[in-house]
Amino acid sequence: MFDERVTTPASRWLSVTFLQGKEATEVLGIIDRSGVTTAVEYLQQWDHGDETTDAALTNGYVYDRIPAGSTDRTVEDDGSPYALTYSTRFRYVSLLRRHPLESELESVPAAPGGPARQTARARAGVADPWVDRPDRSANLAGQAVSL
Repeated sequence: MFDERVTTPASRWLSVTFLQGKEATEVLGIIDRSGVTTAVEYLQQWDHGDETTDAALTNGYVYDRIPAGSTDRTVEDDGSPYALTYSTRFRYVSLLRRHPLESELESVPAAPGGPARQTARARAGVADPWVDRPDRSANLAGQAVSL
C-alpha cells in the first residue's frame, strides 16, 4: 500500500508527531514486525485534526516538502494524507500530514537563498530547522572545524 519514495506533492506537510529514543524504538519495532502501514495507523492517534493543524501552523512545523535527511526512509501513499519518515540509525520516527495549499494564509518568503517557506501564521522567532538560513550558506564550506 505504501510506496517507499520521496515526492514533491502539490500540498504542504504538517508535523503530526516526532518521536525519538524509547518511544521511537517501539514504533521502529512495529515497522519491523508488522510493516509501515501498521506503524502509520498507530501514529495516527497523535493526530487531533484542527488542533494538530493549528499547533503546527503556530509553531512553524509546516514544510513545502517532506523533511528528511540522507539516512531517513520516507514512506508515503498517494491515497493517504500521511507520510512516515524514520531513521533506524538515529532512532527517530516522524509522522506528517498533507495540508492543502488553498486553506493556508498567504505565505511569507524564506530568508534569501532558501527555497522553503513558513506560513504567515508561523510564530516569528521560532527556528525551523528545515528552512535554509544565510548563516548556513555555502560560503562557509571548506572551513576547518575543530571539535
